[in-house]
Amino acid sequence: MRAESSATNPTSIAVGTPPADAPPPSPAPSPAAGSAHRLGTLQAALGVVAFSLTFPATAWGLEGFGPWALVAVRSVLAAAMAGCCLLFLRVRLPERRHWAGLAVVAAGVVLGFPLLTTLALETSTTSHAAVVVGLLPLTTALFSALRTGIRPSRTFWAAALAGAVAVLAFTVAQSGGALTAADGCLFAALVVCAAGYTEGGRLARIMPGWQVIGWALVGCLPLTVPAAVVALSYEPVVWNAHGVAGVLWVAAGSQFLGLVVWYRGMAAVGIPKASQLQLAQPLLTLVWSVLLLGEHLTAAAPLTAAAVLVCIAVTQRSRS
Repeated sequence: MRAESSATNPTSIAVGTPPADAPPPSPAPSPAAGSAHRLGTLQAALGVVAFSLTFPATAWGLEGFGPWALVAVRSVLAAAMAGCCLLFLRVRLPERRHWAGLAVVAAGVVLGFPLLTTLALETSTTSHAAVVVGLLPLTTALFSALRTGIRPSRTFWAAALAGAVAVLAFTVAQSGGALTAADGCLFAALVVCAAGYTEGGRLARIMPGWQVIGWALVGCLPLTVPAAVVALSYEPVVWNAHGVAGVLWVAAGSQFLGLVVWYRGMAAVGIPKASQLQLAQPLLTLVWSVLLLGEHLTAAAPLTAAAVLVCIAVTQRSRS
């Protein structure tokens, strides 16, 4: 009788049955999605390692090439590699609606950033130039918010700003606190590179990341080939091991392969979070500067490294 009355009572609710108006349960995270996120983080990190060698390799390249020749030659070599890949795989031309975005990538990461930083490194040390890289994650996140409409959390912004301040203070201290005439080039490079990273990360969600930088490089050939011819005719070339190794690395590692994995990583984990991995780049650059260029590293490096790692951990865990 008790079981019957319970079954017929209209107000009774079966145990474990949610109300009819209850929201559906949130789906559990997919293992495949977690694996893709980890792979994207790894790819972005590999890009950061490649970029951390850019300034020391540029300093090497300047031992054999003039600044204008170095920038033009590295772009032509990188475009040759990208063009061969595009031709071999018979990749179709990008749709016309993507051309404007590719032009921003070309202006920012193919032409603007390499030229401005190379000119700065004629009179600035690599440790001082690392100020640009220290501020780049915050600037990239800002450009991403303006371009894509994504609004990261306050925790994300606080950690990003703290990391940028820590790296900036460290790199300025490394250079003795003196500002040079090269700072104008460095801050301009910061802006154009952040714009190129943001647009490249957006396009990498539509087409493979290597095609984004590949088409940007190939699209610059009408400018870079004549520029290389003119620059090589006016700036004498001194053939030495450092000069050749430097130009080969900035062409293959920094200009093409590094950007390939970087854009793939940004597409997988999002532009703001991937950009925060670059907070470690100045410290890596300083390590390479000591090992490859013989620059002096102060005892403040371990403290700054710990602060940067904490900031990276916070930004990676914060929700967009």
